[in-house]
Amino acid sequence: MFPTFAAMEKFLKDLFQVQTYDEKNFFLIAGPCVVESEELIMEVADKVYSICKNLGIPYIFKASYRKANRTSGSSFTGLGDDLALGMINHVKKKFLLPATTDVHAKEETVLAAQHVDILQIPAFLCRQTDLLEAAAKTGKIVNVKKGQFVSGEAMKFAVDKIRKAGNDKIILTERGTTFGYQDLVVDYRSIPIMRSHGVPVVMDCTHSLQQPNQSAGITGGNPQMIETIAKAAIATGADGLFIETHPNPAIAKSDGANMLKLELLAPLLEKLIKIRKAIN
Repeated sequence: MFPTFAAMEKFLKDLFQVQTYDEKNFFLIAGPCVVESEELIMEVADKVYSICKNLGIPYIFKASYRKANRTSGSSFTGLGDDLALGMINHVKKKFLLPATTDVHAKEETVLAAQHVDILQIPAFLCRQTDLLEAAAKTGKIVNVKKGQFVSGEAMKFAVDKIRKAGNDKIILTERGTTFGYQDLVVDYRSIPIMRSHGVPVVMDCTHSLQQPNQSAGITGGNPQMIETIAKAAIATGADGLFIETHPNPAIAKSDGANMLKLELLAPLLEKLIKIRKAIN
């Protein structure tokens, strides 16, 4: 039987110290893919915060301040670094929530660390030594997404790089493995394998359903399978879930094809809590 994430990693328990929650529950990283406007991120944070508070789920707000990895050069990349990070910080302070955003180069880590509690390393960059070391040296929690081309076993090397840089506050996130050119598949063996590296493991329930490399230059998705991915992740021992959500994914400026519609989040989480309780 795997220990709860709170017993396994004190840094996460400290992270959620201002939230009331059941320590046997999973935690949630959720928000829109990118900061589109302050109105949007406030709306999403408010609703997700209320849902999680009611259900006793520890909550981390997520939004990208910049989208560096886009298929098309004409895709939306952000409102501007300082403006978007300031908006994320406003969410943190208003709702007293921990927050996370992704960073793409070592030069970004210090700037982002001034505004968030967790630095997220994108899957494509999970082997970039200088980026991992720079993120580690900020002293923030570092969440590394498993590359679509990397095994769960090989993620131990990302963990080792961060630890050798002096930081033990590490999370690993499963987000699917490349299956041909335009699809991903989730190997749930990666969850216990990556937990064996001595870190909490999160399941990214939305990016694992991406359909990349579409000829239109916009990544596709399969959001009707989010519930299936999430249920299986809880059943196989995931400590947390990552779910990008938006009030109207059809008009989202990034990753709308695989985001969960905000109104569907509460009923999904209610089902997942039942599964977690049954396992415990």
